[in-house]
Amino acid sequence: MKRFFTKNGILLLTAVTIVAVALCIASAVSSGTGFLYNAAGVIASPFRSLGATVSGWVQSVGDHFQSIEALQQENEELRRENARLQADIRQAETDSAENKKLRNILELRKQRRDFALESAHITQQSFSNWSSALTLSKGTASGIAIGNCVVDEYGYLVGIVTDAGLNWSTVTTIVDPESKLGAAVFRTKEPAIVTGELRLLSAGKLRLSYIQGELINGDLIVTSGLGGYYPSDLVIGTVEDVLADDSGMGQYAILSPMTDLDSLSEVFVITAFEVVE
Repeated sequence: MKRFFTKNGILLLTAVTIVAVALCIASAVSSGTGFLYNAAGVIASPFRSLGATVSGWVQSVGDHFQSIEALQQENEELRRENARLQADIRQAETDSAENKKLRNILELRKQRRDFALESAHITQQSFSNWSSALTLSKGTASGIAIGNCVVDEYGYLVGIVTDAGLNWSTVTTIVDPESKLGAAVFRTKEPAIVTGELRLLSAGKLRLSYIQGELINGDLIVTSGLGGYYPSDLVIGTVEDVLADDSGMGQYAILSPMTDLDSLSEVFVITAFEVVE
């Protein structure tokens, strides 16, 4: 190809020149303008066309990049707006949950005016295969003492205070194997005993023993309050299953606690109550 242009370049250039001159003469004859003026116009025409094409392409590219920049800016604004909306939704959910909790607490205080309640946050949960305990943020300085019952926002029994310092206390939960409470079947008022049991601990269940009357699945079990050591009618749980004991002469029941120990973050210690005879 290179040799072709080397050998024939002069001929090609001569041919192009002849064509250009012929176009100039034809244009001059037809339009009456000067030869040199037309020659300049003919020679410049292809460059003007090329310039116009290049200018249009540059303008198109510029418009394209401006469009991309506008879309990027719009997307960024939409992302910021979406983030604000998500934050508003999370805050609304938090406010709703907090309002619900406050309503529950207010209802609890209305229903049990015989209670003096001290709220406390759970600072540690100690759940294992052999024990279940909570550490609270308040202690003797807030009137909390060993033997106080602890309930959740609904008034469901959580456990008993078994140790207390100036600004902390330990709660042994109702499912702990060391837990033992006087109870009653709410429907029949028959007394019974609720205990934690090692084999039931991992399932978060309780045992109801010394049952004297009829018992059915779903029966509500509450504290008996006998002896005045604990308040009466604190909800412990519901009967999940009724089984024959080892002797085959009696029966016992498996209870599901009403409180959800895993979800607790705040509890209420009953520091004083009226004993009902």
